[in-house]
Amino acid sequence: MTLEWVRVHQIALWSIWILSMVAFVASLIVVPLLAIRIPADYFKGDKRKPDRLRGQHPLMRLVGLGLKNLLGILFVLVGIAMLVLPGQGVLTILIGIMMINFPGKYALERRIVRQPNVLRVINWMRAKANKPLLQVSEEDLRGRGGIQ
Repeated sequence: MTLEWVRVHQIALWSIWILSMVAFVASLIVVPLLAIRIPADYFKGDKRKPDRLRGQHPLMRLVGLGLKNLLGILFVLVGIAMLVLPGQGVLTILIGIMMINFPGKYALERRIVRQPNVLRVINWMRAKANKPLLQVSEEDLRGRGGIQ
């Protein structure tokens, strides 16, 4: 029965496998590129920096925000899939969250980035690219094992 199910769904299984491999390779390239573009002091303050699109024409701002949010949602969904598939799931989710606009976003970003393993990996990527390490406030590091 199981072998027959695999034969019947062979195209779907191959499609899922190819899609997961493409997402895996893309995450190895795109996620580090985006992680090194985060301003070093992005997580330093209590409040988020103003949006870069704020001074743009309202129509351009609306289109830009819409595209940015759609791309962010895609990153979050792919990141969730990568929690069980090969790839950098938590980092991909963090990058996606950083692209989406919603209330409480900055607090959620800070909560994710202050996890020692997440911060260590991001700072490792940044060091490899000769970028300054992410600065986080002392209160974010207190009780979290600090950074290495």
